[in-house]
Amino acid sequence: MTEAQTKNTRTLIGRVVSDKRAKTVTVLIERRSKHELYGKIVAHSRKYHAHDEKGEYKMGDIVEIAEGRPISKTKSWVVTRLVEKAQEV
Repeated sequence: MTEAQTKNTRTLIGRVVSDKRAKTVTVLIERRSKHELYGKIVAHSRKYHAHDEKGEYKMGDIVEIAEGRPISKTKSWVVTRLVEKAQEV
């Protein structure tokens, strides 16, 4: 078991949209929810900076991130596993 699975931490699955920073990837999380008043399905998205120690995740990869201790000013998430590799073009 990985460290994230042993603890009861929040995990999210999203797409890597940037891998330019050292040891950091930017992950876009998209979710859909129903509008409270009108009932329409609305798409929400948010970007998280996640720690990638070895620099093994690239743009387009779908990864799972887990919440952890703050690593820097903007990073408190860690990439735990690769869900799906990016399509080669």
